[in-house]
Amino acid sequence: MQRLAGLGHRLGHLLEIAGLARSTYFHHLSHPEHVTRPDLESPIREIWRRTANGCGHRQVRMCLVREFGRRVSAKTVLRVMRRMGLRCRIRAANPWRRYSSYRGDSGGRVPDLLKRDFTAERPFAKLGTDVTEFKVAGGKAYLAPVYDMGSKEIVAWDISRSPDLEQQKRLLAMLAERLPAGAAPIPRPDMGWQYQHKWWRDRLGELGIRQSMSRKGNCLDNAATEQVFGHLKDEFHRGGTFGSYERFRAELDAYIVHWNTKRRQIRLGGRTPEEFRGASPVA
Repeated sequence: MQRLAGLGHRLGHLLEIAGLARSTYFHHLSHPEHVTRPDLESPIREIWRRTANGCGHRQVRMCLVREFGRRVSAKTVLRVMRRMGLRCRIRAANPWRRYSSYRGDSGGRVPDLLKRDFTAERPFAKLGTDVTEFKVAGGKAYLAPVYDMGSKEIVAWDISRSPDLEQQKRLLAMLAERLPAGAAPIPRPDMGWQYQHKWWRDRLGELGIRQSMSRKGNCLDNAATEQVFGHLKDEFHRGGTFGSYERFRAELDAYIVHWNTKRRQIRLGGRTPEEFRGASPVA
């Protein structure tokens, strides 16, 4: 309005068009809006761009404190992000039927040892696993991860066109390579056919892993892993375009590495899963 008045327009006419009182106009003119922490804009933008769909203000704040040495509150970060137009997307309901690996009780059911207790003081004490489905390049892709409830790290994973037993064999082969000596974790899958299969149960026994299994049709029993899937689809997949399965797989691999090495966790005191694991005893 000040600029228009400088071009020869009468201030009284401009205020009348804007529906603004003269006193209000002169009050704002004499009390310019304070710009909160402009020095944070550049690092916030750099952190935001690390994932396809950005991240929330708490994640940004932890990175600012740990990586950039900035002492700042979460409210201040939120205020700056709103000014910059950076908003974390709110999780939307999935319009597609969620993938379910349940094919009935095949006799391979085992007791529920965790009882929804997903807290773990050290890495490789409690593990979660499941399979989730993505729609990619006119087809489907399936991610099978093993999630460490102590370090919040995705310690093993496999991406495949088919959620078959071969995927589980590759997954447990990767887990076997990363399993520390002396570790005896309790895994938590659902009642999917893969986890009731004799091969799966025998292989866990060979690795010295005690098996636990959630109840049928109760996603809360496997909430820790489901939460990982939710964050992953929010930050990586939703709204993304992938021209091919190969590109999707490469970018998902990169995101999981980001999750383990760059994405900070409030429950880990602002550390990344990798940092927490490096500072924690396994047994």
